[in-house]
Amino acid sequence: MRYLPKQNITQNPDSTVSYFLPNIARFEPDMSIGPENDTFTIVNLAVVAAPVLYPSSFVQTLLNVWMKSSKSFFLQNRTVKEVLWGYEDPFLKKVPFPIDRKVGIFLPYNETLDGLYTVYNGQDEINKTAIIQSYKNKSTLSFWEGPCDMVNGTDGASFPPFVKKDVILHFFSSDICRSIYGEFDSDQVVKGIPLYRFIVPPGAFASPLVNPDNICFCLDKVISKNCTLAGAMDISTCKEGKPVAITLPHFLYASKEVGEGVEGMHPNKQEHMTYLDIEPTTGFTLQFAKRLQINLVVRPAPKITALQKIEFPFMFPILWLNETAVIDDEKAEFFRSTVTNKIKLLHLLEAVLIIFGAVIFLGFLASYLICRAQKVK
Repeated sequence: MRYLPKQNITQNPDSTVSYFLPNIARFEPDMSIGPENDTFTIVNLAVVAAPVLYPSSFVQTLLNVWMKSSKSFFLQNRTVKEVLWGYEDPFLKKVPFPIDRKVGIFLPYNETLDGLYTVYNGQDEINKTAIIQSYKNKSTLSFWEGPCDMVNGTDGASFPPFVKKDVILHFFSSDICRSIYGEFDSDQVVKGIPLYRFIVPPGAFASPLVNPDNICFCLDKVISKNCTLAGAMDISTCKEGKPVAITLPHFLYASKEVGEGVEGMHPNKQEHMTYLDIEPTTGFTLQFAKRLQINLVVRPAPKITALQKIEFPFMFPILWLNETAVIDDEKAEFFRSTVTNKIKLLHLLEAVLIIFGAVIFLGFLASYLICRAQKVK
């Protein structure tokens, strides 16, 4: 379970608000189908990453010696807790110079802060409410080229009020090191509150051949086959060079070649898409599902014994995340009483006034026609 409360909220004199998002994740046994100590077979994170981080043939020869002495292979058995939050790697413990001996998908994560976010409060311009002015005191990320590097939209928790179905909603996600967008998909009702569902569309992950705006997200020309494939994004530049790529779960929307050789993939739009359910008057996100798959890019490395049988680069899925949230019953009741019911009352009043106006108009029209008929006689 992940907690997303804002911290250190500061009102600034320039009509902006600054805050941090704390990274806090806790294991909830009642919400899990198994314990944290379940063991499974997974690719060896350190073995796969080492030759990418140290491309020198001489250094790789030395790394291979330490890998063999620690009996490190391409695959390993690890617990869920170790893979997620980190473990001391036996191969890295053999390396005689100072490096971080721990590896893990979310290392470090807990007790860290995401931000500083600075967003407009809407006091001067209501249509800029919640729009990010800067992230970590910058309006760009330094990860990508051109417009891909810009921090666009909100943090996804809310948007400017009076959302229309024909708008594109931009939001920034530090998890994937980029801004992304949602398009209207359908009307939803959650706990009696009418909402608009915006989904992240296939175009956000499309090949630059289909969506030219994505060309500046294409960094790995090998895996993407010279930027012709859809559905995967190399984020190594924002992960300290580690060979990490993100996709949607089960390679949803990805080209067939992206998941080639990986068995057991069954993409399903309803289960694997990312969406935001937004109350249109306030712009608040009252329900969402963020789905993301983390993959390790495995590459041939002739100097590394554990990787000598790797003939071509491919993506090895590590895990996929299903982060969901919905407004709780107490807040939903408060929202219905303070917003939804009043909007319904306004709509009812509007309908009554329209009907009343139509009746008066028809009455005047009938009177006019009667008077005119009498004058003709």
